[in-house]
Amino acid sequence: MTIDDAPRDALRSGPRELLRWVASGAAVSRADLARLSGLSPSTVSQRVEALINQGLLEETGAGRSRGGRRPRQLAVPTGGAVVGAIDLGAHHARLGTLDLSGRVVQARTRSVSIEDGPEAVLGGLLAEVSALAAAPEKTGGASAASVLRGIGIGIPGPVQHATGRIVSPSRMPGWNGFDVAAFCADRVEVPVIVDNDANLMALGAHRTAHPELDHAVYIKAGTGIGSGVISSGRLHRGAQGSAGDISHCRVVADPAPPCTCGNAGCLEAVASGAALVTALRDQGVPVSDLTGVIRLIDDGDRHATALARQAGRAIGEILAVVVNFFNPQVVAIGGRLADCEPLLASVRATLYERCLPLATQTLLIERVTTGQDVGITGAAHLVIDHVVATS
Repeated sequence: MTIDDAPRDALRSGPRELLRWVASGAAVSRADLARLSGLSPSTVSQRVEALINQGLLEETGAGRSRGGRRPRQLAVPTGGAVVGAIDLGAHHARLGTLDLSGRVVQARTRSVSIEDGPEAVLGGLLAEVSALAAAPEKTGGASAASVLRGIGIGIPGPVQHATGRIVSPSRMPGWNGFDVAAFCADRVEVPVIVDNDANLMALGAHRTAHPELDHAVYIKAGTGIGSGVISSGRLHRGAQGSAGDISHCRVVADPAPPCTCGNAGCLEAVASGAALVTALRDQGVPVSDLTGVIRLIDDGDRHATALARQAGRAIGEILAVVVNFFNPQVVAIGGRLADCEPLLASVRATLYERCLPLATQTLLIERVTTGQDVGITGAAHLVIDHVVATS
C-alpha cells in the first residue's frame, strides 16, 4: 500500500463506507463487503449487525450460492426512516426528505427572504421538513409515516461546524453569531447538523458523480461565490470550518469595487451574480436580479456577455492558485452561473493558461450535473454519516 493510498484505505474500515457500498449497489452481501474493504469476515459481520440493529441496513433474502451456503442479501431500508435536508439560499430554499441511501423521497422549493432573520426563516423551514417526514408515504400499497433520523442544514455563509454557529456572514443581517444548532435543538428532537451550503453541494456532488475520486474542488457560483473541498475522499473543513472560502480572495488592485466584507477587490465583489447585477446597472442596463443577467447572456447581450467573461477569468485566476496548490482530480462548477457558457469557457481557459501542465494533465473541469437537489443530497449524507458514526 502506498502512502497516497493509506488515507483512502483507512476510510474503508468504517461502517459509513460499508453502508455506502450497499447503498450504491457495489455490495449485496457480507462477502462482498469483506472483499471490497479488506476486512475479515468476522469484523464485517460485527459491523453489519450493528448497522442492522440501528435500522440502517436490512436483510432481504438469500442471494446466489457460490458453492456453499446461500448468502443473506443486504439492502438499505427504503421505507420507514428518512433524514431531513434544507439547502438555504438568499431568496429560495430547497428542502426535502431522503432515505438512508441518499435517494430523494420528497422535495420542494419555497421562497424565503434571508433578511427576515434566522428565527423566522429557520423556524418555518424546520416545521415544513418535520411535516414532510410525518406525512404518510405510500409504500407497496400501504401508507405509513416515516421516522425522522436527523436534519442537515446548509447556510449561505461561514459556519463554525463544530458549534453550528454562523460567523460574520455577508448579506445576512441579523445572522452573525446565531447558534443554529441550539435554536434547532429546542424545536426538533433529532440531531441537526449545520454546514456551509458550498460544502454540502461539494459533498452531494462528490457522492453522486465522483465517489471514486479522492481530491476535488466544487465551486458554487450564484448570488455569491463559495467552494467546497474534498480531500482523501472526505469533506475538508480546515481548523474552524472555513476551508474553501474563496469569496474574499483579492483579485483586483485599487481602485476596486467594495466588498460586503469591508475590503475591496474580492472575488465576490467582481465575479458573483450580485456583482454582475451591480455592474450592469452601473452601465445603464436595466436588470433586477441574477435571472435577468442570465437571460441577457443567453440573448447575446454584449455588455452582459463581456462581464460574464471577465467574471470567469477572475474565478479562474483564484482557482489556478487552488489547483496548483492542491492538485485536485476534478474542478466542478455549480450554482446558477454554471449554466453561463461564456463564464465557464473563461474559467477553463484561465486554468489551462495559469496552471502547471502536471496539475492540469488529467484534470476534469466540468459543471456540477446533479441538479437542483445536490445541496439537500449533501445535507442528507452529512446526517447519514453522523447517524452511522454515532450508532
